[in-house]
Amino acid sequence: MFARLGDLVAYDLLRLDPDGHLGPALQFFVMDVAKIFALLVVVIYVMGLLRALLSPERVRAIVRGRPDWQARGIAVGLGALTPFCSCSSVPLFIGFVEAGIPLGVTFSFLIASPMINEVAVVVLVGLLGWQLATLYVLAGLTVAWVGGIVMQRFRPERWVEEYVWAIRVGSAGTPAPARSLAARHRYAMGEVREIVGRIWRWVLLGIGVGALFHGFVPADWVTTHLGGGDWYSVPAAVLLGIPMYANATGVIPVAEAMLGKGVAIGTTLALMMSVAALSVPELLILRKVIRWPALALFAGVLAVAFTLVGWGFNLVGPLASAA
Repeated sequence: MFARLGDLVAYDLLRLDPDGHLGPALQFFVMDVAKIFALLVVVIYVMGLLRALLSPERVRAIVRGRPDWQARGIAVGLGALTPFCSCSSVPLFIGFVEAGIPLGVTFSFLIASPMINEVAVVVLVGLLGWQLATLYVLAGLTVAWVGGIVMQRFRPERWVEEYVWAIRVGSAGTPAPARSLAARHRYAMGEVREIVGRIWRWVLLGIGVGALFHGFVPADWVTTHLGGGDWYSVPAAVLLGIPMYANATGVIPVAEAMLGKGVAIGTTLALMMSVAALSVPELLILRKVIRWPALALFAGVLAVAFTLVGWGFNLVGPLASAA
């Protein structure tokens, strides 16, 4: 249905050449805009109904007081299930510190939350299939778990800004949770408006980049330079993702176009992770609460982890295809 809409606009209405560059690029853009925004609205609404009782305060309350391994598992799981992007990292970081949660656990949450969420996973399944979605989620959960442990080994508490330790959250309780179906419907509609309103520009930008990549970049060039044969393709993808700013959903169309051109799966996953969890805007926001040594360590740990994940999948991918 969505592909037919793209064909209708690009080839029937505008009569562009399907064998040229602009026609396939526009067809890809129209198809993905319709498909991704339809998925976004439906998934955000459904998850909003279920998430009406889950606030950042409740997230902190669930994690507080648990053994380290248990708290980390809960933090990583909640990070994957909650919609908190890098914009939410400062208040969440402060709240976790105030609650006495170890910083290693907090960093695990901060890695998982922007990189994995149910909206991105559903969109990823819809566009690229459940196999790639599963690989992305498993790799993201592993990076979040191990990355938090590595950060904790370096005692990052010494690099937290002084004002963060001084903050004390007020005693006014959390607002009463909405329990009725009507209240949850209002909350879910608010989630759709708020989340789509926050990310639509980045989703369109991601689709636009993917469309240009799909229509104008020759497949032979992509296969030669990013096909996985060269070791530097993965770290190059990680570095390429750092200046880009998009959430996990916004970068999926770019990944779709890359895979369609023959880019290796590990290189594609490395780019997706870098864009979602290692972008310059997120690092600048985190700088408000941690000093440069902790920020450099955080960025270094993630860059190394994403590179290893990419190399690993590039190595296993051809073996799995051969089998």
